[in-house]
Amino acid sequence: MAAATQSAIDQLAAVAVPPGKLLIGGVWVEGEAGEAEVLSPINGQRLTTLAVASAKDVARAVAAARESFEAGIWRRMAPAGRKAVLHRLADLIDKNSLELAVLGVRDNGTDIGMALKAEPGSAAGTFRYYAEAIDKVYGEIAPTADNVLALIHREPVGVVAAIVPWNFPLMIGSWKIAPALAAGNSIVLKPPETASLTLLKLAELALEAGVPPGVFNVVTGPGQVTGEALALSMDVDVMVFTGSGPTGRRLLEYSARSNLKRCYLELGGKSPNIVFADAPDLATAAKAAAVAIFRNAGQVCVAGSRLLVEASVHDEFVSMLAKNVEKMPLGNPLDLSTQIGAVNSLTQLQGNLGFVTDAAKEGGEIVLGGARALLETGGYYMQPTVVTGVQPHHRLYREEVFGPVLAVTGFTDEADALRLANASDFGLAAGVWTSNLSRAHRMVRGIRAGVVHVNTYGGSDNTVPLGGVKQSGNGHDKSLHALDKYTDLKTAWIQL
Repeated sequence: MAAATQSAIDQLAAVAVPPGKLLIGGVWVEGEAGEAEVLSPINGQRLTTLAVASAKDVARAVAAARESFEAGIWRRMAPAGRKAVLHRLADLIDKNSLELAVLGVRDNGTDIGMALKAEPGSAAGTFRYYAEAIDKVYGEIAPTADNVLALIHREPVGVVAAIVPWNFPLMIGSWKIAPALAAGNSIVLKPPETASLTLLKLAELALEAGVPPGVFNVVTGPGQVTGEALALSMDVDVMVFTGSGPTGRRLLEYSARSNLKRCYLELGGKSPNIVFADAPDLATAAKAAAVAIFRNAGQVCVAGSRLLVEASVHDEFVSMLAKNVEKMPLGNPLDLSTQIGAVNSLTQLQGNLGFVTDAAKEGGEIVLGGARALLETGGYYMQPTVVTGVQPHHRLYREEVFGPVLAVTGFTDEADALRLANASDFGLAAGVWTSNLSRAHRMVRGIRAGVVHVNTYGGSDNTVPLGGVKQSGNGHDKSLHALDKYTDLKTAWIQL
């Protein structure tokens, strides 16, 4: 991986970004619907333009994916062959890691320290994981009578449409692209409107690595056109999506209106981070709680956005938390010293501030932050905000902000903590801090969430799945379980 010196970052940040195009059938083309301006959240200034795909462009991309799949040049390639290509792609991501990280920061505002690890660093590891996994996934022989041979084959599903969010586009995109490609599918990727640039670069590297033309296609544009066209396509077999609940619901409706394509949806969360008085170290828990919500300006699907604290240590813990937050530098995300970067867009920033206004009206106490920051830069920055006294009926307790706003609620005992933790329509992640091993196990079993952290928050790798329950969606990214989304089971019943 390239050295991340400040001078190298500054040099890359000064490079002009060429206009983004569509990748259809291995050819970079203009969009029929023209182009859209890309504004950098760092300073609010124009960064470049993106091609805007029309519904016809999307149909051409899907047709290219279908043609490549039926031709079989990728799906019929020996798993060891696909493995070699994906390893080459991972090597190219590493080789271009600093360029990818800086490009992504300029596009979506993530602080560069986190971007280096979470974007190219994570993406390269994900492609290597599935490259190594795919030639180790076996079919089955069923137990039958002696005169029957029953074989269970795993086959690629066909054409996969992937819609990716703007907070970690390269990381989350790789969670979907890598297993889909490893299994032998062809893909049409729709990057987020406000963070497409690293995924376009990834597609360029995929061609260089040897992914055949038509196997990996990219269409950029607004969800109302590009995403809708993919979801309504009669020739997309599986759709995978990470994003908002309302959009996820529309995708399910479009599936019903078209070909009943399978939809796997990761729809965010409002994750509880629960601190008991007997936490092993309250100082460590306070530091972790600050990072859990304020890194990447709170724009993390598993962010610990609801902090539940036992009443006997509530005030002490909130004070410790605030001191940790004040030590986290807010500023230019391209500065290596920054820990809290920019909010992705002006629209998102305004929405975040609206949550703070509503929280104050509903009786919450803003003990830290609450306002826009660094207005002189022209960028989209917000003070890290802590609101105490938040109750389960408050909007800030119920809805996902996806910004640097923490809701704090006190609880009395273990039963109360569990009740408050589950008082949410979401169920993506959670955290529990306690020295009581039995309590930890009870909380893990009792909390309705796809991931429960104990005496830590975040930090899982590709060996374990990520997915939610309730209105956080269905299906899983990461781990071998992700391959279930991209493979079909076929039974061969052979009379001997």
